[in-house]
Amino acid sequence: MADRNTWLRRRKRICEIIEVGSHNDLPSRLYDIINALAILINLTASILYTFESVRTRFGGPILTVEAVTVTFFAADYFLRVWTARCRTPALPPHRAVWKYLVSFSGLVDLLSFLPYYLPIFFPAGAVAFRMFRVVRIFRLFRINAYYDSLNVITEVIASKRQQLVSSVFIILVLMLASSLCMYSLEHEAQPEVFTNAFSGIWWSVSTLLTVGYGDIYPITAMGKMFSIVITFLGVGMVAIPTGIISAGFVDQYSRIKRLSEYANEEEVHFIKVALNTRDAWTGKSIRELGLPQETIVAAIQREGQIIVPRGDVVLCPRDTLVLGAKSLDDERHIELKEVVLRRQNPWNGLKIRELDISRQTVIVMIKRKGRALIPNGDLKLLEGDKIILYTQSRLKEASTIEI
Repeated sequence: MADRNTWLRRRKRICEIIEVGSHNDLPSRLYDIINALAILINLTASILYTFESVRTRFGGPILTVEAVTVTFFAADYFLRVWTARCRTPALPPHRAVWKYLVSFSGLVDLLSFLPYYLPIFFPAGAVAFRMFRVVRIFRLFRINAYYDSLNVITEVIASKRQQLVSSVFIILVLMLASSLCMYSLEHEAQPEVFTNAFSGIWWSVSTLLTVGYGDIYPITAMGKMFSIVITFLGVGMVAIPTGIISAGFVDQYSRIKRLSEYANEEEVHFIKVALNTRDAWTGKSIRELGLPQETIVAAIQREGQIIVPRGDVVLCPRDTLVLGAKSLDDERHIELKEVVLRRQNPWNGLKIRELDISRQTVIVMIKRKGRALIPNGDLKLLEGDKIILYTQSRLKEASTIEI
């Protein structure tokens, strides 16, 4: 049992090291730097190897550098597979591993090293495997996770993905429709150019997305008039995704600015909420909580460590959330009553649902031996409990708390 716990701790520690680390975790930050350098060095070596003069003089060292960096990519991949359960503890181990394997990052990590070793087992496909090495360039997205300024790009695209998909779908429909119309108008005049319904796809792409390439163009009057209309539509259609992304950047930076302003505002209040296995938030990601607009998750405390509350962070049992909210800007004050249960109090030993209280009385919280308890119907009141409640009735021996 002790050996198993030791391995679990080691697995968790390795997961912390290979993931994006905090400034206080030196091994994790060092690994992040090595990973970023390996990506940049590998891509630089791949580019230099395409120059014949460089390949002739330094081909051997370049291939050695490529072999070392690819071996690092392979080791990094297997470490991420081994520690997948630590990244998503809410899932069973096999599902956590599968989630990483089929994710975009997992596929890119796999294709970063697998095509390099496949020719050893399948020499006949060496040329095709070499083509798949281009996938390594997508490892640059892993550097994106190290810098917040770059991470804004992926957050904007993810938040506006539905609008972007809709705009791209409209552009594709317009391209196909314009291709069919141009075929109908130009086929008789240019049968060798517009040979079928799809021969105008290249024309529609070059017209909608640029100003035309010049190798295929209409010669009839109707075709030219239709081309003018499509050109104007193309300018508007291509501007739609640009506007969506621009608006997304404005929203994202406005949200970041708002959060930074809240952090410096003296009237922002923070509370701690401890989760257990029965809480509805357990197992959900931050973006799935559905918090009010002016409420933020400032930090997550997990086993003595502070976790940055990104949108994809999954909450676990025994996590402690630090929630921040703007103070109530209202001239009217809410008055709560605090009642300390003495031995002779009739509420002693009763459950909350058994109390004889009016409908205008609500028990907000119970303090017991320094702990704050959330009231529920089955909670039994004990001597010495401090009961904080809201009521419009007058309670004897109750002190007033003003909010």
